Amino acid sequence: MPKQCFGTSHVPLSPAVRAGDLVYVSGQVPVGSDGIVVKGGITEQTEQVLANVKAALALAGCTLDDVVKTTVWLEDARDFGAFNAVYARHFPKNPPARSTVESRLMIDIKIEVEAVAYRPV
Repeated sequence: MPKQCFGTSHVPLSPAVRAGDLVYVSGQVPVGSDGIVVKGGITEQTEQVLANVKAALALAGCTLDDVVKTTVWLEDARDFGAFNAVYARHFPKNPPARSTVESRLMIDIKIEVEAVAYRPV
């Protein structure tokens, strides 16, 4: 099966790409449907990012339950506790493997998350 790309972006990437039974979700940032960064702190931005991950997964026929791995970049490690509380609500049981690092991000945001999902075709 050839790779399948889902969705569009204003930058050169696909929001989601299926390669066999795996779906890769590009790093999602806390922008609303209007393309503007959501107001608020890490809690609000994490909620928006995870909503965007969920939407990208849906393009490829997946849900958060299919996620096996996430990578999280936080602009400030001191935000980890608040981020983790929101994240735990979205992955209440059998959470995916995860890496979380502190990093300077490409735009003025507090968080970015990418995901890998497993859903057999």
